[in-house]
Amino acid sequence: MSTRLLRRDEGQVTIEFLGMTPLIILTLVLLWQFVLLGYTFTLAGNAADEAVRAATAAAPGEREAACEQAGLDKLPGAWSGQVSCSTGGGYVTADVHLHVPVLFPGSIAFPFQVDGHAGAVEEDRD
Repeated sequence: MSTRLLRRDEGQVTIEFLGMTPLIILTLVLLWQFVLLGYTFTLAGNAADEAVRAATAAAPGEREAACEQAGLDKLPGAWSGQVSCSTGGGYVTADVHLHVPVLFPGSIAFPFQVDGHAGAVEEDRD
């Protein structure tokens, strides 16, 4: 009688695993998307720092071009965005706006942006 009861439960673990598989996959996809979101925040902050560093070292007429080039230079090709710099009162600021990719960097992006901001005091050019 005991072997008869064991035979009735033979595929139970397989069926339970198959039932949990969609939840496991959904959890992994959400975790990966949060990793991409966090990485985009890191990239935006670093790009803003690089942009403002290049802008403070550049001549006043070349600041905007140096800022934009330095801000986009170290971004991976899968991330797209805009960099803008402004100067006022001896202070240079850089704003970076990056698009967050959906699951696969380089394919499609969410309709919102991640922003990075940095500022530094202008260097004397004596």
